[in-house]
Amino acid sequence: MSREKCESLEQVRTHIDLIDQHLIELIATRQFYVDQAVPFKRTEQAVQAPERVEAVLAKVREQAQAQGVDPALIEALYKSMIDHFIQRELKEIRP
Repeated sequence: MSREKCESLEQVRTHIDLIDQHLIELIATRQFYVDQAVPFKRTEQAVQAPERVEAVLAKVREQAQAQGVDPALIEALYKSMIDHFIQRELKEIRP
């Protein structure tokens, strides 16, 4: 996604709204693939996969740092999203 200097608050807001739309589309796509993982996970431990969660968090923190974004912000966002998806998956595997 390109970055360009804005000449007005309206332009800034237009870009932010477009980014929000893309973020939501990407999160929906991520959810689609998380949902596809459920049949491969038969236990709560497999769903919670703490080692996988830590690996993902480490990776996104590194990517955030490389992009000049606060890694703590990205980690907090991902923790919230991952926690939500874990709860979603647990509902599917529990009787």
